[in-house]
Formats: sequence, C-alpha cells, structure tokens
Amino acid sequence: MEATFSNALQSAITEPGKVMEAYRAFHNYSFSNMMLAMAQCMHRNIPFGPIATFKAWEAKGRKIRKGEKALSLCMPVTYKPKDQESEDETKVFFAIKPRWFALSQTDGPDIEESLSIPQWDKDTALKALDVRLVEFDALSGNVQGFAVLDKKEISINPCAQMPMKTLFHELAHVVLGHTDSKHDDFNIPKNVQEVEAEATAMLCLLTLGLPGAEFCRGYIQMWNKGEPIGEASAKKILGAVDKIIKAGKPIDTNKSDC
Repeated sequence: MEATFSNALQSAITEPGKVMEAYRAFHNYSFSNMMLAMAQCMHRNIPFGPIATFKAWEAKGRKIRKGEKALSLCMPVTYKPKDQESEDETKVFFAIKPRWFALSQTDGPDIEESLSIPQWDKDTALKALDVRLVEFDALSGNVQGFAVLDKKEISINPCAQMPMKTLFHELAHVVLGHTDSKHDDFNIPKNVQEVEAEATAMLCLLTLGLPGAEFCRGYIQMWNKGEPIGEASAKKILGAVDKIIKAGKPIDTNKSDC
C-alpha cells in the first residue's frame, strides 16, 4: 500500500477501533505520522508498538531482522537551492520517506513499552489554540454549535446531543481556516469545509476514545456524496487533528518526530 495521507485517513475511517490503539503506540509522533504508521502496520500485519529508525534501534542494542522493510513517515528534508547567492542558505520541505521500523521487526534486549493515553483537557486546548468559548445565542434549537466569522470564537448549544463531537467540529472549522476571511481555505466549497471539519471531529473522538464517532460517518458521506476524501483535504484534516489533540495534552518533552 502506498504511504499517502488519503490512504491513512481511509484506514482510520474504515477501522475506527484501531485509532485509539495507534494513539497508545505512536502518540510521541505527529498525528499524520501516527496514521501513516497505523495504516502501513495494518496492511502488513505488523503489531502496533514503538517505532524508531535503524540507528535509534541500534543505539538500544536491537537489530533489524533481515528482509524487513521500513515504514514510511513524513520527515523534513534540508537542501541547498542551486540558484541561491549564499552557499550557507538552506531550505526545508517535507517528504514521506522509508526510515522507521517497528519493535516487532527487530531482535534484541527487551524495552519498556508505554501503553498509557496522554490526558486531554478542553480548557487547556482552547487556551493553547487561542479560541474562546462564547455564550450560545442562536435562535434555532436545531443548531448544535457554530464558529464565529473572523473571530477565534466558537459556541456550543448547552442542549447539544453530543457536545464533544460539536466542540471538535467547530474547533476544526477555526483551525482549518474556514472562518477566517483572509485564509486561503475560506472560499473552498461548503461541502469540502463540512467534510474536513467532521472528519477532524471524528478522528479526535476516536483518538481519545470518546463516543459519537459513529454518527460522523453519515454526515461525511452526505456532504461528500460517497466520494473518497482527496489527498489535499486528508493532509489538512490530519494536521488539524494533530493541532487539536496536541493543544489539549500536557507538554511531551519526549516527542520524537517532525
């Protein structure tokens, strides 16, 4: 299976029970790389567990088994443009490269595995994202929540059927730039915005083991008319989930990737 963001997202949506398991195993990585690792491990029947580069495993005294193929993750690549005046000037782009191996692909001394899920707090996330939760003043009781145009503010109906699902959906609109009239994604079609926001909410719920994810699928299918989510939207969705999840958990000094 090709390591792409759309394939990773599709794996997360079709195998929802695996997302929280992947979060337990790969939470030190960005959410995009978590999903890339999850999709590849599932496709190749590799058990979830710690992943590291060849050199990192070597430093722990473990060796990669002969014939094992690396997992591909997104990583920064530095290069020197030929047309730059200064020889010291470098630029960075991100590319998906095969550099990582799972614990089960190695042999050597035992290592301690962390299976705990980092905590996530709503108020911590809102503060980190600089988003305000304001009073709900919509006249229609059918409105579950909304995000305010050109303000980093969201509002949740106190009678919302699934308040956390709604919270993540509205947060996603803000993080994705859908409510910022100066953002490039402000003018993308309404159906694309709704698919991106709901898919973000679904993955947040699945990651943290919260209820409501099963109701996201119908909403996504309705707005996307059964079509698969494209690579560009998939990349934005995974990036938004990463920002929201990261914003609400304690600072992790052991984060190990880009």
